[in-house]
Amino acid sequence: MKGLWLGAFFATLVWSGISPRDYPTWVLEVAPAVIAFIVLALTYNRFRLTPLAYWLVLAHCIVLMVGGHYTYAEVPLFDAIKPLFGWERNNYDKLGHFMQGFVPALVAREVLIRKQVVSTAAWRNFFITCFCLAVSAFYELIEWWVALLAGASSQAFLATQGYEWDTQADMAWALLGAVAALVLLGRVHDRQLRALPGSDRD
Repeated sequence: MKGLWLGAFFATLVWSGISPRDYPTWVLEVAPAVIAFIVLALTYNRFRLTPLAYWLVLAHCIVLMVGGHYTYAEVPLFDAIKPLFGWERNNYDKLGHFMQGFVPALVAREVLIRKQVVSTAAWRNFFITCFCLAVSAFYELIEWWVALLAGASSQAFLATQGYEWDTQADMAWALLGAVAALVLLGRVHDRQLRALPGSDRD
């Protein structure tokens, strides 16, 4: 599994960095994927996650790297499907924000369960949802700071495409992603948690 994961990550990263639409935007978009890789590498032996968590993190990283290569407003596939759904804009950024809730929700769930931070499932799900919304809101603040520093050149990173409610929609998609992960993957995740070596100690 590890070899396939690493191969997919680095193949996508290298492809993403070959002649991207805008190099500063590429750096900004791909940086979270690289940071995630570093964190996973540093914690691999001390706190190994479930396979589900690792594959979801990889999927999120790929979404980030594809968005970095094309910019979120110009991903060709989402331009191609716009007429099918009657979209007026390229909505690849909404996929990115959905993943921004979906993947952190599962990783946060794993940490909270294994470290026994919260005693009941209801409170755990509440805190996970709050955490994912906080991550989304903080990312929107980062976009705002980048816009202030970079001025007009920040438009590719912001990917608002003239939509005045883009910030609110981004956070709503992250919220939807978090709830979807908790509802759809809870049982699968629980089975993988029970299969972890030493799971009775975590």
